[in-house]
Amino acid sequence: MNLLSTVRRIAVVAPHPDDEILGCGGTMARAAAAGIEVHVIVVTRGQPPLFEQSLVDRIRRETLHAHAMIGVADTHFLDFPAAALDQVPRSDLNHSLSTALSRIEPDLLLVPFVGDIHLDHQIVFNAAMVHARPRTSSGPACVLAYETLSETNWLAPGVTPAFIPNVFIDISTTIDAKIAAFSSFETQVKPSPDERSIDAIRALATLRGATVYRHAAEAFVMIRQVG
Repeated sequence: MNLLSTVRRIAVVAPHPDDEILGCGGTMARAAAAGIEVHVIVVTRGQPPLFEQSLVDRIRRETLHAHAMIGVADTHFLDFPAAALDQVPRSDLNHSLSTALSRIEPDLLLVPFVGDIHLDHQIVFNAAMVHARPRTSSGPACVLAYETLSETNWLAPGVTPAFIPNVFIDISTTIDAKIAAFSSFETQVKPSPDERSIDAIRALATLRGATVYRHAAEAFVMIRQVG
């Protein structure tokens, strides 16, 4: 059965702007085209002096442009400090993210993978899972972890949690939309063979698709599903 066929509302939790496009931009575009309400929660924002304000403002514009291109219904910015979530009281992050997710009430929750090399990703995964605890009937029925190029396979698979996908979503019709949306992040696109290059994004989609005999796919790890 098509996983998206029973979904009304999706929330994608992104530690940083562009993680959501890299991880599941094709799925987001396919869902939006099917009339599913897609929300993105961007948890962090670069802050001076670590990031120049002009760059931060430019990335915010790039984010909104990319989301408009693939039909995101609403983008929620939490504005916690990027690359410094380990310095934020965990209760503050949990409360802010849970409040945003409670307002959205997603059927499908997409989160970064706990084994990503960036500590922000690991912390955001845990915060999302705090909200996703099955304590009420209104919680997300399905939780999937997405993979992010340059994050998911750069820690130490085999020693740390390895990304072993068991859910694949066909993005044959939306891979070009995903690539176009990521291209909007002019500050983030790198030349090949960097993992954040257009060639790498297409290659990964082709590989994940071939795994399940599709032209292109995005891969996920199933965390929980309630039928």
